[in-house]
Amino acid sequence: MANIFTKYIPNTVTCLNLFSGCIACVMAFEARYELAFIFIILSAVFDFFDGMLARLLNAHSPIGKDLDSLADDISFGAAPAFIIFSLFKEMHYPANIEFIAPYMPYAAFLIAVFSGLRLAKFNNDTRQTTSFIGLPVPANALFWGSLIVGAHDFLITPACHPVYILILVMLFSKPLILLFNDNPALMNVTVTSMHIYFQGFFMMSFQFAGQSTFTALGRSKQAVFFSLFRKVVIVIPLIYILPHIGNLGVNLSLIHI
Repeated sequence: MANIFTKYIPNTVTCLNLFSGCIACVMAFEARYELAFIFIILSAVFDFFDGMLARLLNAHSPIGKDLDSLADDISFGAAPAFIIFSLFKEMHYPANIEFIAPYMPYAAFLIAVFSGLRLAKFNNDTRQTTSFIGLPVPANALFWGSLIVGAHDFLITPACHPVYILILVMLFSKPLILLFNDNPALMNVTVTSMHIYFQGFFMMSFQFAGQSTFTALGRSKQAVFFSLFRKVVIVIPLIYILPHIGNLGVNLSLIHI
């Protein structure tokens, strides 16, 4: 009888992780950052103990592994994404880039997307059965939570320009990539590609400005033109040009799943 109950204990703790993560998402969406961070910390505590209990009670199961990844993506992927989403809605946008203010918050959900990819890779990477390669998603969530709670007042002032975030991405491209892959050859190519990608954001600003203006004026044909213009004049030419500049084309030999 005892074994029947003990085998469910780790999954119960994992469910508490998921429950706490859901509350963190709600608190973050309501911009109650301190409470959101507290529930993320609580999720991290549950995440620590569910694995430990599974090993102590020898209660491993396939459903437990899948449930743990789901809970982690909610608690440490979606919750910090909602924190950044709410922060971006509060941030000050200078007049010259104010047109991106309605769209910028949604970029925060990339944290949840890449956290899911990180967890999927961890579950299927035999090199990570006993240790992590890269940054665990709980550490990533705790970083964002502590940053927003500790520096919130500064982050929403005019002194904190969104370009600063761009600079951080440019300076810390390599640590960001290490979250997902440690292949040195792929690392070199990806750092360069990220720099080109983020430097091209100013071109996207022209598209967003034109598209938003004509959409507001009810002139849909002109709005569609700006969308197609970026793809025809910028994206498609770069597809053919970049492989001849620094070998930035797709190299299938660098890709391993």
